[in-house]
Amino acid sequence: MSGGSGWKPSSNPWLIAIVVTLGAFMEVLDTTIVNVSLPHIAGTLSVSPDESTWTLTTYLVANGIVLTISGALSRRLGRKNYFLICIGMFTAASAACGLATEFWHILVFRALQGFFGGGLQPTQQAIILDTFPPEKRAQAFSLTAIAIIIAPVLGPVVGGYLTDTYSWHWIFLINIPVGIATFFGVLQFVEDPPHVERQKKTAPRFDYVGVGFIALALGCLEVGVDRGEDYDWLGSSFIRWMAVLSALGFIFGTAWLLYARNPIVNLRVFKDRNFALGTVQIALMGFVLYASAVLIPQFAQQQLGYNATWAGLVLAPGAVLLAMLIPVVGKMLTFVPTKYLIAGGGLALSLALFYSMHIVPNLDFTELALMRAAQTAALSLLFVPISTITYATIPQHLTGDATALFTMARNVFGGIGISVSTALVQDHMQIRQSYLAEHLTPTNQNYVVLLQQIQQSLVDIGHSVAQAAQMAPGQVFGILRTQTAVLAYSDVFLITALMSLVMIPTALLMSGGKASGGPGGHG
Repeated sequence: MSGGSGWKPSSNPWLIAIVVTLGAFMEVLDTTIVNVSLPHIAGTLSVSPDESTWTLTTYLVANGIVLTISGALSRRLGRKNYFLICIGMFTAASAACGLATEFWHILVFRALQGFFGGGLQPTQQAIILDTFPPEKRAQAFSLTAIAIIIAPVLGPVVGGYLTDTYSWHWIFLINIPVGIATFFGVLQFVEDPPHVERQKKTAPRFDYVGVGFIALALGCLEVGVDRGEDYDWLGSSFIRWMAVLSALGFIFGTAWLLYARNPIVNLRVFKDRNFALGTVQIALMGFVLYASAVLIPQFAQQQLGYNATWAGLVLAPGAVLLAMLIPVVGKMLTFVPTKYLIAGGGLALSLALFYSMHIVPNLDFTELALMRAAQTAALSLLFVPISTITYATIPQHLTGDATALFTMARNVFGGIGISVSTALVQDHMQIRQSYLAEHLTPTNQNYVVLLQQIQQSLVDIGHSVAQAAQMAPGQVFGILRTQTAVLAYSDVFLITALMSLVMIPTALLMSGGKASGGPGGHG
């Protein structure tokens, strides 16, 4: 049954789902919409490209911290009230970001965006769990999936178009009308079920110690991973300190949350096998989803010369395919055992990423879009089944903690996916270049032949023999740089393909069958 025992919302459940999902969609969009606009932000606000990436880091850090504690905050304030506070403040922070004239302004308001935006996704999922009975949750999560998976894909498309056509300010200002509409929609249609009202009245003292440990663990982790490439990873004392502090936060925080009388988030929810395995799966999916959503536009811009708009449009066909497939997957859950769908999705995602390894320097738009479409088609087999089976056997009083931890895993590992994948590309470019450069010697016959061919082609277009001899080595090195970049991207696709295979054994270890069977949707 929906919400509490026998409780049903007075408004249409699908209207409620659309309204709360709109807010979550907007927040997820803001995770990747900034990526293609960073050079423009850096230029306008007179900071270096390296400094401009802090606009992404501050958002992810604040977002990751609040995701974990959102269940406790919604219990104290009520889900409707907490959602209204989050959407209202997120919209106001978006307006402030769009109007920022100093770099420190945008850092402060991006942090506020992340802090208040972080409460939207888990609260949205908790509201959906309250609103829909178990047998209809798969369909409801199909709607959620379209928002949660398509939003990071559309982010670079929308961000690129607004930045190229107008200015980067509009990537933030576009949130204002959507935020206002969502605020009044929630005010009108969403209501808290009786069990949430009871929790609000009996909420224990706020666990400030637990919040401190969570902030230390996740904040230092996000900063360390996001800045690792720029600071030479563990070669930097700053990154080493971030790693040590994060590890201490996780160790002491876990001990505190397990033994505190009223912890800010109840880690004992991981005793549920489906929830524990589902959280691992959604973390992997988040890593691959966000990494691939950044890698392909980055490859298009840096290696193929696309502008921000066209780099984003490479992702568009995949987004359309995803929107078409997710409702089909929701229907499949009624007759295909959920864990087999997840295992099949993990295999399909891995195969799609292996296919993406076949990138070449002269790859055309269609082929690149097909590679992304194959990845998103596989992702459609994962989000709804994972969400459905993960929450199937969670007791009602733990849904707030479960949605907070589940969403935190997806978003934190998504942020790590962005940072690690881009860092791996840079590292593998250096590794590949050092290997290939060994062959650029006069004793290597292939190098000598290539050099002569380039010299001749330069002479053919009007350069003197002396000029051609001087220019040819530089052109060979340019070819080498392009090849090393392509090989580096291919290496990272291989790594993510192997990671995706972990979905298969974790899915097969889950209990449960079809989404329509058994209490909570699983037998």
